[in-house]
Amino acid sequence: MNELSQSAASQMVQDLESSLGVALLDRSTRPLSVTAAGQIYLEYCRDILGRRDELLAALGNIKQTVEGTARVASIYSIGFSEMVQIEKEFARRHPDAQLEVQYLRMERVYEAVTEDRADLGLVSFPEASRVIQAIPWRREEMVLATAPDHALARKAAAIQGTLPPRELQHADFIGFDEELPIRRAIDAFLKKNGVEVNLAMQFDNLQMVKEAVVQRVGVSILPARALREDIRQKRLVTIRLAGAALYRPLGIIHRKKKRFHQAAQAFLNLLLADGGA
Repeated sequence: MNELSQSAASQMVQDLESSLGVALLDRSTRPLSVTAAGQIYLEYCRDILGRRDELLAALGNIKQTVEGTARVASIYSIGFSEMVQIEKEFARRHPDAQLEVQYLRMERVYEAVTEDRADLGLVSFPEASRVIQAIPWRREEMVLATAPDHALARKAAAIQGTLPPRELQHADFIGFDEELPIRRAIDAFLKKNGVEVNLAMQFDNLQMVKEAVVQRVGVSILPARALREDIRQKRLVTIRLAGAALYRPLGIIHRKKKRFHQAAQAFLNLLLADGGA
């Protein structure tokens, strides 16, 4: 046992007894029994081994503790309320780490990641490049958003179902700026369904589009997930459009070959684990 012969073990015990000045084993009995002094020594050894295990566990916890700051750049439409919940969960899991989130226009998110001012970026319609790695995160269904008293909202309520895209024909519409990928996706959806809308206004961010819809300037097609709070407050209603669904893909971007520190890797793991929640 323990690669130690019986004679070697006996010699070690005898040497120990000699150094302590007490007998640890009663050799007058067969099998050998432990003396009172030997029992004390045994408990002492057990205590030392237990403390050693505690020490190793504590050191292991220190090694596994996530520290540092994860720097994240996000487009505005990810949603402040949602990011607050993500931040709370990150803090619960990793109390010794910090999360630094800045909200930027899409192109600024790419710049922040490219210039290494952000470890991770959260964007819609993610695009990889020579410098940027894009990781799919989740897909969000796009729906028709209207003011609660809009004619299309009343029509959808009357039939208690979806509306065919043709109901948008010549409707006053709030769109996104032309250079944004979400605008191109919506335009392609409308064209596929043979729908022409009256572009009343256009903006470079989802929040402004939402506010124009709330103010009854027109209707729009927006990610349903980003409208949760507006629906709860009864500022907007959402209507599913019949036919093939339209989705907004979200992704996580980072510099290619980037070596993440603990906090950034932990935040990335959290996002990927909770992507569909």
